[in-house]
Amino acid sequence: MFTLNLFKPKCLSIDLGTVNTLIYLNGELVLDEPSVVAIRDEPGSLEKIVIAVGKEAKNMLGRTPGSIEAIRPMKDGVIADFSITKKMLQHFIRQVLNQSFFSSSPDILICVPCGATQVERRAIKESAVEAGARNVFLIDEPIAAALGAGMEISESEGHMVIDIGGGTTEIGIMSLNGVVYADSLRVAGDSFNESIVKYVRDKHDTIIGEITGEKIKEEVGSAFKSKTIKKKTYVGRSVLTGLPTEFIMTNTQVLEALKMPLSAIIGAVRTALEQTPPELASDIAKNGVMLTGGGALLEGLGRLIKDQTNLDAHIAENPLTCVVSGGDIALGLINKNSMSFLSSE
Repeated sequence: MFTLNLFKPKCLSIDLGTVNTLIYLNGELVLDEPSVVAIRDEPGSLEKIVIAVGKEAKNMLGRTPGSIEAIRPMKDGVIADFSITKKMLQHFIRQVLNQSFFSSSPDILICVPCGATQVERRAIKESAVEAGARNVFLIDEPIAAALGAGMEISESEGHMVIDIGGGTTEIGIMSLNGVVYADSLRVAGDSFNESIVKYVRDKHDTIIGEITGEKIKEEVGSAFKSKTIKKKTYVGRSVLTGLPTEFIMTNTQVLEALKMPLSAIIGAVRTALEQTPPELASDIAKNGVMLTGGGALLEGLGRLIKDQTNLDAHIAENPLTCVVSGGDIALGLINKNSMSFLSSE
């Protein structure tokens, strides 16, 4: 038994996200870390030294001295800093493989935004190759999200998925294992956080950081009007005095703060429906849409979609891991004939 497992080929599915990186190894989630790297300038050298990756680096965001910088090398779902992304990916892959009994190079599948350019796709693939991959496959995130959510995209019936991650919102309409329509909107969880940060500064004369903005979104966030009022007190820095100050945020205020990014997402959904063939649109009207990604957990989002599009919205069972688990399912289909959605280019 042990010998058979020892020589089992390694297959990694990687959701290289703007906010978090998730990795499946042979059907099991083995890594879920923030896509954050802490770097330090090396005196006399142009190269930056990586001092922390993942959770440890995220804890340094907004708290580092001048010689250290905590950054996110991914922007809007694609590589913003090739060198640092490569080091981050190498760190995560080695972390995963060091926990296993394998020694040969792995096959790696990476989930990418459907709007990623060929240059961006090539950069992602090269990062994986330099991180030690044997073969690298790319899959568009809407397809991976649909597979991970358990949607039967091999059927002739139309299915629609909306994956709201950290950097991008991916909208896909699929049928017969193919993509009928796909759109990648660079408005998602990070945009929600930024809108909350701006709102707090404008309405409360208080400066907060990205982490506090995310906390407000998760604790009192709302995408639709509610009769129930939720409120909580937070701490920021007063614009007027420069001193720490408390302020209260309610779900109604967060809804106001998120008005623009939510409108952009709803507009993209409507555009997708307008460009869908009538037969598939009829299927979607019957089946509704599937919501995946961290943004699917925003309270009231399903009600907003129903109100604005007349479509029922269903939240996937495990929305945070749908993309990476869907990539793992796709890896299992490599030797079958239904792999039109995978690319090794």
